Amino acid sequence: MGGDHGPHVTVPAALEFQARVSDADIVLVGARDAIEAELAAHAAAAGARLRVHAASELVGMDEPPAFALRYKKDSSMRVAVNLVKSGEAHACVSAGNTGALMAISRFVLKTIAGIDRPAIATVLPNMKAGFTYVLDLGANVDCTPEQLMQFGVMGAMLVAALEHRERPTVGLLNIGVEDIKGNETVKRAAELLRASGLNFYGNVEGDDIYKGTTDVVVCDGFVGNALLKASEGVARMIVGYLREEFRRNAWNKFSALLATPVLKALRVRMDPAKYNGASLLGLRGIVIKSHGAADARAFGYALERALDEVRNNVPQRIAERMAQVLAPAA
Repeated sequence: MGGDHGPHVTVPAALEFQARVSDADIVLVGARDAIEAELAAHAAAAGARLRVHAASELVGMDEPPAFALRYKKDSSMRVAVNLVKSGEAHACVSAGNTGALMAISRFVLKTIAGIDRPAIATVLPNMKAGFTYVLDLGANVDCTPEQLMQFGVMGAMLVAALEHRERPTVGLLNIGVEDIKGNETVKRAAELLRASGLNFYGNVEGDDIYKGTTDVVVCDGFVGNALLKASEGVARMIVGYLREEFRRNAWNKFSALLATPVLKALRVRMDPAKYNGASLLGLRGIVIKSHGAADARAFGYALERALDEVRNNVPQRIAERMAQVLAPAA
């Protein structure tokens, strides 16, 4: 029910996803009338593999997380996360209020042993024709060194599971690659990461994310969210500049026609829809946050990410690795 478009996006995305994935069942959680009306508009109906689970309340996109957690116990978001806890669903995907989703998920599902706080992780494209996984992207504004180390474990296990890399590299975002750089929190986090048994590369800078220097980049949520929003802004600016230049005069318009194949290929590589779906890592269950403005195709990618995490047992891998990290101190 969340996001900018609600069932007008989530329902057709779920139908298309289910048509492609023969072994996936879908539970649509929210206002029954609105969901069934959208199903009817697409000549679909609930059945064995697609059911509607009613919820009487909605969480607004601007509602305080604490209010949603305390007073809206039958919200579509809360009900969906409860289905994950009970085992009726393997994962929850929502385009709703990020803060509320994190608060509800943490309260209902709890965190994995050894994990203080969940983190938001997503992928960004890099110049190696692959992805760099970055976390945290806004769930935790202030972090301790221990929490940054935990993010490294979570990110590494996510990459190991989804990309099938035995020892993914982990970098710590800093203002320089030298060990003497950064504040005391980052310096201590580097020491913990080196001792964690992870394949720790060391400090990395912001441009290393797009170079693909490491598989995972760890930072606190304040820095990560600023990084993400700045990256989105730069991408929009470049696209805007290209459009302006190609429309400037008749010759540029003609050049645009000649460059059409290249522009199409660039659009495919930089398509933001492909990167939709951020993981709320560290929970005892799988929760994926879709961008609120996602269209049906982009929301479908968030569903794909949830499916990948289910099939590759991401929470279990994180739990097992954290147990190994904590074992010497036990």
